[in-house]
Amino acid sequence: MSRIDDLVAELCPNGVEFLQIGEVVRRAPNLKWDERQSEEFQYIDLSSVDRVTNRILKTVTIDRESAPSRAQQEVRAGDVLFGTTRPMLKRYCLVGDDYDGQVASTGFCVLRPTERITSEWLYHLLGTPDFYDYVETNQRGASYPAISDSLVKRFKIPAPPLAIQREITAILDKMESLKAELESELESELEYRYRQYAFYRDQLLTFREADEVPWAPMGDLASVRVGQAPRAGSLVDDGQYLYVNAGTTPSGRIAEMNTNGDTVTIPSRGQGGVGIAGYQARDFWCGPLCYRIKSATSDLSTRFLYYYLKSVQPAIRALQQTGGTPALNRKELVLVRVPVPPHAEQERIVAILDKFDALVNDLSIGLPAEIAARQKQYEYYRDKLLTFKEAA
Repeated sequence: MSRIDDLVAELCPNGVEFLQIGEVVRRAPNLKWDERQSEEFQYIDLSSVDRVTNRILKTVTIDRESAPSRAQQEVRAGDVLFGTTRPMLKRYCLVGDDYDGQVASTGFCVLRPTERITSEWLYHLLGTPDFYDYVETNQRGASYPAISDSLVKRFKIPAPPLAIQREITAILDKMESLKAELESELESELEYRYRQYAFYRDQLLTFREADEVPWAPMGDLASVRVGQAPRAGSLVDDGQYLYVNAGTTPSGRIAEMNTNGDTVTIPSRGQGGVGIAGYQARDFWCGPLCYRIKSATSDLSTRFLYYYLKSVQPAIRALQQTGGTPALNRKELVLVRVPVPPHAEQERIVAILDKFDALVNDLSIGLPAEIAARQKQYEYYRDKLLTFKEAA
């Protein structure tokens, strides 16, 4: 940071001027649809902006006839967009050259910097804790909070000479780029590990008629029951047990348990998670929208059953009723046929797949942790680099 310190000492030794955002941006004009009758635009709404990467991920092509009534703001490359509806979700982004001349909804405050500041400078400042403290104080509305464009533009930001802005944003841009590269590499590695794990799982759990492995309907081998709704007030943030219900992840924590560990779970109702097998190693509470499946015979390991159900998961999901709310009925689930190889063979297969599972899950757990560490590193240097003494 010596280069930046030298620039500050040279160009603003007595402090940096702070200005309201409104003083360093020009008004982005509304789109005049009457003059653009034959043109098409990419419509950018609040859902277009990824809150992790601060990038525009998706758009919808519109023209004068198909444009939503709120599509009134024309966006140019270099504009900074800030989502003013539910603003603490931190939906903001810098518009790149590939989105020049697009359309933004009124859910954004469109900030078009003047020559006084760079677009990159303003973009990084919109992520700082000071800005969001200001937003939280000034947003209005309890169930659907929002902040007006005029209030956003009253927030004061440091406006050092452009040479300092460019030096700092070059560092921050590089840190963001490195973070994105690391995230991509880790996700690619996770995908490779998962494909490798799925390949060996399916190979190990494919049995032929010549293998002389007995098969039976799952209902003859295991207990297949749904859980119960928890009593009022038992769901608590610091509950000792996981609450497993619909969906692919736990639905919270709870103070009580109704099911022992070493149990397979499969959501029975809802969106997205129906038919997806999970495994609960520890005691938990099973909700009313989830099956709990446990071997009822010493001939079958519950952990082996879990791995087999994962290997045939597409077939299980195909059993769900799709009319209205997706549902997987017990009468179809209990008929799923399960192989029962010798117990020693089950243990061998489980031991191999447990190792693969650990590799995948360790990386899966480590992935968000590593990304979060890089994000904290970026935020630390961003806040440090964007902190200035205000000129008298």
